[in-house]
Amino acid sequence: MSTLEIKNLHAQVLPSAEGAEPIQILKGVNLTINSGETHAIMGPNGSGKSTLAYTLSGHPKYEVTEGEVLLDGVNLLDLEIDERAREGLFLAMQYPTEVPGVSSSNFMRTAVGHVRGEAPALRDWVKEVNAAREALDIDKSFGERSVNEGFSGGEKKRHEIMQLGLLKPKFAVLDETDSGLDVDALRIVSEGVNRFQEETEGGILLITHYKRILNYVKPDYVHVFSNGHIVKTGGAELADALEADGYEQFIA
Repeated sequence: MSTLEIKNLHAQVLPSAEGAEPIQILKGVNLTINSGETHAIMGPNGSGKSTLAYTLSGHPKYEVTEGEVLLDGVNLLDLEIDERAREGLFLAMQYPTEVPGVSSSNFMRTAVGHVRGEAPALRDWVKEVNAAREALDIDKSFGERSVNEGFSGGEKKRHEIMQLGLLKPKFAVLDETDSGLDVDALRIVSEGVNRFQEETEGGILLITHYKRILNYVKPDYVHVFSNGHIVKTGGAELADALEADGYEQFIA
């Protein structure tokens, strides 16, 4: 069993304008996720949900001012972005980045090779990647296209869940993976998330505005996020309360 522990995490966003002051976004986040658990974080716009995701992964725009993030006792805050990934942390971004000139197949084989310590044998890799692609209803031609370049929103999200299934991290942070998905794509992507967890017992931190993805990816815990920290925790029924009556009942 693995554990991801977020302890008293504070972080600020660094200003782009010269002379401007940093803005404190995270204000004492405490959360523990164990293998096999699914935690959903829900909250209004501007509450700091995406900042939490990017701070965990090491985005240089965000500066940690206090706290720890321990993955099996290793403080991820002491590591570079790629080192955090090799320790077992995965981030599915709200807005996946385009990487022109790098084919999706080469990108994924290289990433898998770094995580596993060596590149998979080509024959085995072809079988593995084809199975992952077919499970997510991704056209074969996507392997030769540049990463996310010209992809629709739904195609980008499927591509990220394909990476999740191939990389098999200990913990996956999914930042609004359901945004921009139609009904069919939401079901397919959700099935991919569930398949990852069934095969690996990985932990999931799922950030979302809406309950609809939680109809497919069942959460063990739901957390209400406001003003840079968690203000309420409950079971799946908490998402129903948020859907019915909004956030104000918990953050007023």
